[in-house]
Amino acid sequence: MCGQMGSPLRRDLHWLAARLKIGLHGIEERIAARHGMSLWGYTVLVEVVSGPARTQLALAAAVPVDKTKLVAILDELESSALVRRRPDPRDRRARLVDPTDAGREACEAASAEIRAVEDDLLSDLEPGERERFVDALQRIVLTRLEDASGHVPGGQGCP
Repeated sequence: MCGQMGSPLRRDLHWLAARLKIGLHGIEERIAARHGMSLWGYTVLVEVVSGPARTQLALAAAVPVDKTKLVAILDELESSALVRRRPDPRDRRARLVDPTDAGREACEAASAEIRAVEDDLLSDLEPGERERFVDALQRIVLTRLEDASGHVPGGQGCP
């Protein structure tokens, strides 16, 4: 019965979300690789590009990712000339992370490809439905799931 469209799994939120995550992970991993970075690298680069220079500690909290893993990700991005680290003038022990021009371009190109995939996946939805769907997912993941589980999901295991 599991292979049939009528399977109870086809209505199970966890099963559906897992299939979506696994599918998108594979697609986005290939897109990120085409632009010279890992999927974690892309995730961090989006945060780096999206705002003013931040310390590595602030980035670790924003993504969220373990500080030691972040160092390896930043090493990857820096060796690919997508970001640069510099001492924080307010605290010489801290390092600020800035995108390079190549980093901005790679992030923009990868983001455009990812948005095109998302547009295709959601193409059966009317524009208003799509916005409500994404808003509902945000509420579920960022509010309701946290309330139900007692923690913010996505921490160390999810780019």
